[in-house]
Amino acid sequence: MNTIQVDPYYTLIIATVVLLVGRLLVGKVKILQNFNIPEPVAGGLLAAIIIYVLYMSTGFSLDFDKGLQDTFMLIFFSSIGLSADFTRLKSGGVGLFIFLGVVALFIVIQNVVGVSLASAFGLEPVIGLMTGSITLTGGHGTAGAWGKVLEQDFHIQGATALGMAAATFGLVLGGLIGGPVSRRLVNKMGRKELKEASEETNEAEVGMFEHPEKQRLITAKSAIETMALFAACLSFSALMTLPEVKALFPEKFTLPQFVWALFFGVLLRNVLTSAFKINMFDRAIDVFGNASLSLFLGIALLNLKLWQLLDLALPMLVILAVQTFVMSTYAYFVTYRLMGKDYDAAVLAGGHCGFGLGATPTAVANMQSITEKFGPSHKAFLIVPMVGAFFVDFVNAFILSGFISILK
Repeated sequence: MNTIQVDPYYTLIIATVVLLVGRLLVGKVKILQNFNIPEPVAGGLLAAIIIYVLYMSTGFSLDFDKGLQDTFMLIFFSSIGLSADFTRLKSGGVGLFIFLGVVALFIVIQNVVGVSLASAFGLEPVIGLMTGSITLTGGHGTAGAWGKVLEQDFHIQGATALGMAAATFGLVLGGLIGGPVSRRLVNKMGRKELKEASEETNEAEVGMFEHPEKQRLITAKSAIETMALFAACLSFSALMTLPEVKALFPEKFTLPQFVWALFFGVLLRNVLTSAFKINMFDRAIDVFGNASLSLFLGIALLNLKLWQLLDLALPMLVILAVQTFVMSTYAYFVTYRLMGKDYDAAVLAGGHCGFGLGATPTAVANMQSITEKFGPSHKAFLIVPMVGAFFVDFVNAFILSGFISILK
């Protein structure tokens, strides 16, 4: 196999082209819109297919610079940490804490299912995590980050490719099952459809939550201050992964660099806002975080080597099918009951299917499909985006670190 090395400059140029192509595809192809497939994923998968055809026909493969990919990944996870304001927990009330507990329990179940089925197929147990909460609860960003860890520390070839494929399947499956699960629960309650859909309520509720495409006004001053916060997170994460520092911790205690970046972002955010009363410029954090996620995904998908996935195709599909059944069953019987067995709980169950298999936008889309017909759910639209956008990544990272330590 002949490999062509692509330097950082051309990697960045090609990644931006991939993002623009992805935007064009999502804008034109209805099925991509229906399943809320992210623009970087749409463009990146097309690029990965083209690279696969090139490899099969000529024997040449492309190796894009991973330095930029790692940097954008760290900035993205830092942005999650810097956005996690613990004072927001108060506005969610007890329901938010209960839902966070429900989600945390499911993350453990998801990983147990993945590891068990991977072992049953004769695969490395840790591969089960890539068809567990790494990709399904975590999404494409987490898949790319942990994929690198599994490739380096566990020598699992194609872990990132497997993760990206599983995360994409998860997005589609999460969008497919969320609406039907909620609708069955609502019908069971005997609630009638509204005669006229209340679009105004939904737009007002969803508008305040993460919308990467939304324009945000930022200034040069706020951009520089935000860049300083990101630099602090990246510096701390680099410090904590030095061999001298890692030697201070128990041998089985291993946290990837991006988890340290996320952790320090949370710490920095809440210390600055609580102790020093400094106002954080959330709009700048959102812009840098969303842009970094898009570029990270673009480069990660450019580095997908689809030919490495062929041996894992059947086991992966079986595991994902089982995970989909487990998610829908859990949302129907556990999420719904623990959240109060009312209309809000039914909408929350559909939202949980969305980000339990896909991503927060999928969860919001699932809930909208119900509230447009049966009326608004203020509680669900407050809790799901807050947990899905901020707190679940934090919880997932530490649960995964525990599983990794056990399996190592």
